[in-house]
Amino acid sequence: MSDGAIAHLRTDRRLRPVIDRVGAFRMRRVRNRYECLVGAIINQQLSGSAARSIQSRFRSTYARRFPLPADVIATRNPVLRRTGLSSMKISYIKGLSRELESGRLRLDALTKMDDESVIDSLVSVRGIGRWTAEMYLMFALGRPDVLPVGDLGLRTGVQKLYSLRSPSPDKIRRIAEKWRPYRSVATWYIWRGMQGFGEIG
Repeated sequence: MSDGAIAHLRTDRRLRPVIDRVGAFRMRRVRNRYECLVGAIINQQLSGSAARSIQSRFRSTYARRFPLPADVIATRNPVLRRTGLSSMKISYIKGLSRELESGRLRLDALTKMDDESVIDSLVSVRGIGRWTAEMYLMFALGRPDVLPVGDLGLRTGVQKLYSLRSPSPDKIRRIAEKWRPYRSVATWYIWRGMQGFGEIG
């Protein structure tokens, strides 16, 4: 995908220097889909460095590389709070874990759905909003044409790259029309190209 995507995106003269500076497209996929969702919940409204610290402490709480939903459900809240998680995020992660453990949410079924259907399924879980679902589409499912207009890094990157005062979601969508069908790739380059962004993938 990347060669064709990069050739297409380089037709945007504002994006072309970013692509040249960043180099090859290397977005890291998260193979453990549960881990991807938990990580996205932890990342909500946090800087990259703070989120990474919490994720590291969260992982180190468990003997295995990454816990299963049942492991998290069985973990007492005070133990999880010591990782730096807020009470609200603990409730979100445990709620997600219960949805998966019960079978009410099946991540394997999402792979066969279109992007909007995946988002609809995920946002029905408390604590998962559109941004979290879009991160799942990009980093777990590898969908190539996701545009997370609510993402601060993308918004700030577009603002700098296109010399805008404060781009609205609609303005970002209009700019991104030329990136179709590779808006995920363009988003990754903007994250990587703008200093201080791109910690997610």
